[in-house]
Amino acid sequence: MPPILRLLCGCAAALALIPAALAQRIVDTAAVEAAQAAGALVWDVRAEEDYRKGHIPGAVNMDDILAQLRDLKTEDYLPVDQIARLLGEAGIDPARPIVLYGVKASTGPYFGAVTLRWLGGDGAMVYHGGMDDWKAAGKPLATEPTRLPAVTLSLTPHRQALVSTDELKARLREPGLQIVDTRTAREFSGDDIRALRGGHIPGAVNIPYESTWADPDTPRKLARKQVSNKDGFNLKDPAALRQVFANLDPSRETVVYCQSGVRASVAATVLEELGFTHVRVYDASWLGWGNQLDAPAENVSYFNVGRVNNLLNQLQSRVEDLENQLNALKEVRKP
Repeated sequence: MPPILRLLCGCAAALALIPAALAQRIVDTAAVEAAQAAGALVWDVRAEEDYRKGHIPGAVNMDDILAQLRDLKTEDYLPVDQIARLLGEAGIDPARPIVLYGVKASTGPYFGAVTLRWLGGDGAMVYHGGMDDWKAAGKPLATEPTRLPAVTLSLTPHRQALVSTDELKARLREPGLQIVDTRTAREFSGDDIRALRGGHIPGAVNIPYESTWADPDTPRKLARKQVSNKDGFNLKDPAALRQVFANLDPSRETVVYCQSGVRASVAATVLEELGFTHVRVYDASWLGWGNQLDAPAENVSYFNVGRVNNLLNQLQSRVEDLENQLNALKEVRKP
């Protein structure tokens, strides 16, 4: 059971920790069924190929959400009118209650939920367990795509949901602003460079988004076959989540960022569940900040171009050696 439902089933004091309007940001399997029965739209944000292999009956799909709503070169949002057209063609109206899901702990549903709130919808819910929990519960699957009637949308973005690079630069030193960097420790320190510069925004605290998982080491354990399930991807319980963000003030404005705004959407949604009243995503994130050389940064680092070229040359040499070996084997096998 996700943290939010444990809270809702608890005492009145626990319930008071979360504003009523935010009480359904993250839902479990039973809540998905209840929401769907009450008329909520269910949106499968995975790639169309995965959707066609099996999805929640009645769920709609418009292919991989991260590829559909963003410019693949910059990883920024498409123009709002283009997003409105894409959502409208799929019958997805942000004004409706919408449950978004992918696989367990995937970032796409969280990104989608933040996007919908930015576009004026406050009824977005994330099914954190996604297809993994749905299948584990023995629920039915559909393979035929669901087609909804197209809708005409006129969307007005809510400025308070996201923050721009210019606004953040102008307000960086405000004492009431707290900034959370949800990237890895190596990205934060500048050792892992993923823009023109490495480093982090001055004053930011590093809380990797994986810290919200029951076991942040789950990807490595799965790769090494040390665990056989994805239970480690479950969200921590509410007390443990509050401890993760214990150094933050829930009453202050909180700006969350990562590399391109996707991982940040996870932490932002969890923070809202914990009662943080003013959470915003810096969607340009480090791609936007690190590529602006006049944006102040800490732990600044730069690519060693010479070293990169040397590594590429070494790789090219190895590829050529392998090709020569393969050609030699082909010659030996000829009759």
